This record gives sequence, structure tokens and C-alpha cells, in this order.
Amino acid sequence: MENLNFKFDYNIPKLTNEALSIGFKSAQLSKRRRYPLIIHKKGDEFNQVFNFICIDSYMRPHLHPSDFMIEKMHLIEGSFELFFFDNNGKIINSYLLDRPGQRVQVPAMQWHTYVMRSNFAIIYETMIGKYDPLTWKKMADWAPEEEAENSKEYFQTLQSFKGWS
Repeated sequence: MENLNFKFDYNIPKLTNEALSIGFKSAQLSKRRRYPLIIHKKGDEFNQVFNFICIDSYMRPHLHPSDFMIEKMHLIEGSFELFFFDNNGKIINSYLLDRPGQRVQVPAMQWHTYVMRSNFAIIYETMIGKYDPLTWKKMADWAPEEEAENSKEYFQTLQSFKGWS
């Protein structure tokens, strides 16, 4: 599967005990129930972030609107399921990552989100391109915003998804 067996030529930074503690606590205290520990410097072409994510964190499906924006995710701790959607919001594929060291990549222009399958997860993510909050992500108009009244119901639907038979 091309999305699971990709090559990468970078080293995943090591997290200190202090960084782990700050990441876990910050995610737990966050309204969004996640915390990004950004590794790259502002303006860098190679973006790197450790995402600390609680099981009850809903991230609205989105895509990265450029042909070169391929997102690579490496599971550091915990487990999560990555969902790919068609342009109408139908799940077309999912990948369960449940062992540290597993990785998956999101093709350019692919609608996606993830759901934690453990109480807590740490995911190291990379992508090429200079970060601009106005152009980095396009949110799916077929999925509720994170604070919308119906977001909990939609998130529960994703959480109850049982994968492919």
C-alpha cells in the first residue's frame, strides 16, 4: 500500500521528558483537546510538528490545497485511524496505526481526518511548503466545524466506524 510504505530521508527528533509532559498537559487543558509542538522555524520549507491528541479531539476533515503538499504521519505513541473521504464526505479508505513506528502519508489534495483509538496519541507530522494559515488547509464544507452543535454527532459517527471488512 503506497500510503503506508513510503520512504523518508529525515530523522524524527527525540522528545525530552519535559516536552512529553508539556505536550500531554497542554492537550488535556486545551479546548480542542490537542496540542501541536512545532519543531520547524517560521518560514521553513520543511514543516515538522508533534501533535499530542486526546481521544475526544475532533478535527474537521480538510485537505491541503496544493499538488506538492503530501502530509506524512508517524505514530510515536498510542493509536489512531486516518480517514480518507471523497468530495461528498463519504469515507473511501481508512488506515489504523496502532504500533509505534508505523507511518502513513496523505496524498496531495486528499480530504482526511483522524480519530484517536487510544486515550492519547502522539503523531509526528511533516509536510513541504511554507506555512500560511490562509492557504495551508481547506476545510470540508460537508463536515461540521469543530465548535458546531452537530460536531459531536458527526465525530461519534467517525469514532464508531469499524474499518473495512
